[in-house]
Amino acid sequence: MSSVVAFDKLEVFFGKRRILNGISAALKGKSIGLLGPNGAGKTTLLHTLLGFHKRASGTVTLFGKSIDEAPREMRRLVGYMPENDAFIAGMSAVRFLRLMGELSGLPTKQALERAHETLFYVGLGEARYRNLETYSLGMKQMAKLAQAVIHGPKLLILDEPTNGLDPPHRARMIELIREIREQGDMTLILSSHLLRDVEECCEEVLVLKEGNVVAHSDLAAERNSNRRLLELETVGDNAGFAAALTALGCTLATSGKRGIKVVLPDRIEIRDLYQAAVERNVQIRRLAPKETSLEEIFLKAMGETNGSL
Repeated sequence: MSSVVAFDKLEVFFGKRRILNGISAALKGKSIGLLGPNGAGKTTLLHTLLGFHKRASGTVTLFGKSIDEAPREMRRLVGYMPENDAFIAGMSAVRFLRLMGELSGLPTKQALERAHETLFYVGLGEARYRNLETYSLGMKQMAKLAQAVIHGPKLLILDEPTNGLDPPHRARMIELIREIREQGDMTLILSSHLLRDVEECCEEVLVLKEGNVVAHSDLAAERNSNRRLLELETVGDNAGFAAALTALGCTLATSGKRGIKVVLPDRIEIRDLYQAAVERNVQIRRLAPKETSLEEIFLKAMGETNGSL
């Protein structure tokens, strides 16, 4: 699969301060999560992809083409929902979206039609003639999403789309993002400090820390690769059972009186666990693969794991 976004040895400075430290990655998923603490370089990376920041060194490509080639054409392929409001005072939502559509290359008539359609799609149809400054925070976030997708981009960049939203508006925003992901050919990059947003919307994740890439994972592949890690709940001689598993070469950790987490070596199968349980009169009440969570991936990248299984 070819990369949607790729950057190689990318360095960005603000004055004498280096923000991105020669980072490299090739992002191939349909939905890509960008995570990291405040100051990690997430927004700087997005702005560099958009051509807002000058690179000190390194290359950036979108859909296999350098962003330096025909930058105006490249920007037509991208929709951007910024973290902060960037509206024009005194404009109604429909007028603002028409303008944004025109700036993205749509003819005036088509831009106006798409403005109405998109505002209805995000739930602002009844308020489309109101000035944007009269909108609530949730409505403004929806308007920002609408202007990002009005021209039908191939790549949609969302910077903190649920920032400050109450639970109902957050749920609606996540629903819309997932609909966009599932419909059409649009790829999205979602930058957030909320693990839950990325876990619900993304299949690939890139984690930044202090301007460095500290993790890059295909979430589905990460979870599937961890099928050798099992969680068991047992009744009986747990100490003897644990000793038998250790003798088989398993790595394990106990969890409470009945819980055991087991990592199976390649030569050991689940049937061997049941055989060991029968021999020691132990009942296995529950056995399930332990899936890797995004929280575990993130904490490991941040160097905050406790070393447990």
